Amino acid sequence: MTAANSFLISAAPGQSERDVPDTLYVLGIETTCDETAAAVVARGGDGGGRILSNIVRSQLAEHAPFGGVVPEIAARAHVDLLDGLIGRAMKEASLDFRALSGVAAAAGPGLIGGVIVGLTTAKAIAMVHDTPLVAVNHLEAHALTPRLTAALSFPYCLFLVSGGHTQIQAVRGVGDYVRLGTTVDDAIGEAFDKVAKMLGLPYPGGPEVERAASRGDPGRFAFPRPMKGRRDANFSLSGLKTAVRNAAFAITPLRPRDIDDLCAGFQAAVLDSTADRLRIGLELFDARFGRPAALVAAGGVAANQAVRAVLGDVAAACGTALMLPPMGLCTDNGAMIAWAGAERLALGLTDGFDARPRARWLLDANATVPSRFSNTRAGF
Repeated sequence: MTAANSFLISAAPGQSERDVPDTLYVLGIETTCDETAAAVVARGGDGGGRILSNIVRSQLAEHAPFGGVVPEIAARAHVDLLDGLIGRAMKEASLDFRALSGVAAAAGPGLIGGVIVGLTTAKAIAMVHDTPLVAVNHLEAHALTPRLTAALSFPYCLFLVSGGHTQIQAVRGVGDYVRLGTTVDDAIGEAFDKVAKMLGLPYPGGPEVERAASRGDPGRFAFPRPMKGRRDANFSLSGLKTAVRNAAFAITPLRPRDIDDLCAGFQAAVLDSTADRLRIGLELFDARFGRPAALVAAGGVAANQAVRAVLGDVAAACGTALMLPPMGLCTDNGAMIAWAGAERLALGLTDGFDARPRARWLLDANATVPSRFSNTRAGF
């Protein structure tokens, strides 16, 4: 079980809390990909947050033989695991379902089979116990997680970086997001996984590339720095991924040292590009909204130690505070869903039983993929 200290948080301009009880107790359910998770958080009337339980069951073993997540296997695993995890989360929180203020479930974006499992389960619990339902955008849960772990006021700059998403967002309030930059092809986490697969590294690939890179020579291969120097804050990883493939093909068969050097060169290029893109993103934020309260990172790739170090360098260079969630809250978990639900409940925001599961769901409703590119993956 994880615990967090209470702290004061503030609503965004124009937002006000609606007759919030002294404490909100919210069950959160996460099933958008290959983690089955359930958690209970408490939100005090002063906005203080505590994690009462946070149970995550990874499905890595189920998907490893296939070298990636198989949607049908993931959905079946959620069906098998979820009830037991919810029971454990409620027991660790020492709460009865009747004590809940709300039930929150990730309603997307994600693998639709898994999303259906979690959202349907949440609806059943809410209906049986006459409890408010909150259908949470998984990306919003990542965006709001830092407010669970530290005192953070709006607005702040979010770097959302995972297997499916690479975005720079201005977080102005609950439900109020402005995209400043996005990937025009692969997400950073996706690129890490694909490079790992092409080099024969085990699944999951991202941590394997990070480990290999720590042993390699980042200067051996001259890989490109995509988008570097452009005045927008967008990312591109496809060309870099192709450059790694070409370099690997040229020296096949690969020795262990070759793989380490390829990973080191690839990661160094990603880090340089990320630092450049974030500096531009922070400049765009400052020009439009003033100095951000902090630079925040969320998503699984934010657990990469080299990425975390670069974020620290960028924040220091830009004179901005850096806020990184604990490692366990970077990857998908139920506590972030429960907290997003609590934040929305505090503003009187709930959903009906007609809330639908979504494979795609924009965090920023008015955002579009850059028009010169046709790939729509960035619009998840």
